[in-house]
Amino acid sequence: MGKFIKYLWQLSIYKMAESAKPAKQGKTAKSFAIDFMMGGVSAAVSKTMIAPIEVRFVPLGGKKYTGIADCFSRVSKEEGIGALWRGNLANVIRYFPTQALNFAFKDTYKNMFRKYDSKTEKMKFFMANMASGGAAGATSLLFVYPFDFARTRLNADIIKRPFNRQFKGLFNCVSKIFKVEGPKALYQGFMVPVLGVIVYRACYFGGYDTGKQVILGDTKNVIVKFIYAQIVTAASVIVSYPLDTVRKRLRMQSGDKEIMYKGTIDCFLKISKKEGYKGFFKGGLSNVLRGSLVLVFYDVFSDLIKEKVPH
Repeated sequence: MGKFIKYLWQLSIYKMAESAKPAKQGKTAKSFAIDFMMGGVSAAVSKTMIAPIEVRFVPLGGKKYTGIADCFSRVSKEEGIGALWRGNLANVIRYFPTQALNFAFKDTYKNMFRKYDSKTEKMKFFMANMASGGAAGATSLLFVYPFDFARTRLNADIIKRPFNRQFKGLFNCVSKIFKVEGPKALYQGFMVPVLGVIVYRACYFGGYDTGKQVILGDTKNVIVKFIYAQIVTAASVIVSYPLDTVRKRLRMQSGDKEIMYKGTIDCFLKISKKEGYKGFFKGGLSNVLRGSLVLVFYDVFSDLIKEKVPH
């Protein structure tokens, strides 16, 4: 795993260095920055739009909600409409860099591959899009994983030691893990999520970018794009979400003295036995909605910017 992480670091640093070369600075660096901002803003807008669906409200007085409509109605009446977006800013701040890096690296990697004709070389065109999407996902995760890992440790620390915390904050957590356990500790369990994200981003970006030209013919119709994005994102989630669920379960027990899962295979087996196949897809609906919105918003912003800024 150490060699794999080192290779990803070297590849990502090489690509950033390529973007910074004087000969390409006017085009490549600007393109990377534009893709980064468009991806991040698209993610922020999408995250905000579906925030009410993602929030799990704790009812006052132990009362239970009968459904989403009842939840929305009562929370709006009892706590105000703003409560539906409780904690959204923190989620946006966390989500912004991940998606920004994904879109920026995706187009960067696309430029590495030979340009295939979407009409005469459809399969090669599709494979190149999948490869650039998977590589972008892996590289982006390399940057954000230490903070995701540290955030999980920090949350576990708050729950288990509310009055005698080991960490004072996110950066303090990263610093202590780095000093005490070494840099490799920040990448504990990296292989499972990186495999999941490669599969997800390959299907997600590969399916959408290919279909947008091969099936949709570069249509500007936002509704058509959204419907197609829903199909692509749903397929991507079905293929990759079980790995993501396992990643979350394994990460949640990080730092525990008593562990429920001994490893990836054990986690798969226990979830399958106790919860069935549905246990692997909890929370998948919001991912489909959010993911499809990000794709469409990115296209909309891209079209607007291309009209004004040379890309």
